[in-house]
Amino acid sequence: MCHYCGCREIPLIKEFIAEHEAITDLAGDAVRALGAGERDRARTLVAEMAARLYTHWAGEEQGLFAVMGEKNDEYAAYAPYIGDLVREHRELAVFLASLDLDIAEQRSAFVRAVDELHEHIAKEEDGLFPASLTELTGDQWDRSMAAWRAVHAADPGRPGPLTPPGPESGPGPTPAPGA
Repeated sequence: MCHYCGCREIPLIKEFIAEHEAITDLAGDAVRALGAGERDRARTLVAEMAARLYTHWAGEEQGLFAVMGEKNDEYAAYAPYIGDLVREHRELAVFLASLDLDIAEQRSAFVRAVDELHEHIAKEEDGLFPASLTELTGDQWDRSMAAWRAVHAADPGRPGPLTPPGPESGPGPTPAPGA
């Protein structure tokens, strides 16, 4: 994450970065638990990580990504970049939904997925977030923040009632039945 552009001072970006840090802390703890042979602890940590990811992704996709991915000439260049980020969200969601930590190959795959998650976060924090600083208007920031708040309204700072998106899902994580 760069420290020179000022995007870290934007309230929404600050929230996204805090979520990234909480998620990567859980992921790191899960990797360490696996290394210590503590699969039950790792499962608990992965479940919490996944829940936080689903809420985080919904906040990004329904807010900042939606605004920056609008179909107009001004933001056309961002659509493929955002599309790749969303695709990576979906791939990780599918992987986490089928993860079995009792299988050695899947434990190794999880460790690789955590490395890929760090790369994904760098694409957001070093690419899209700084670009958003210079591109978005006040109204667009307000719309992005309102979407993030709506996703987090069920229990601020905690995962909301979301289920992982499947490969057939639409534009973002979907509310759980009855939510």
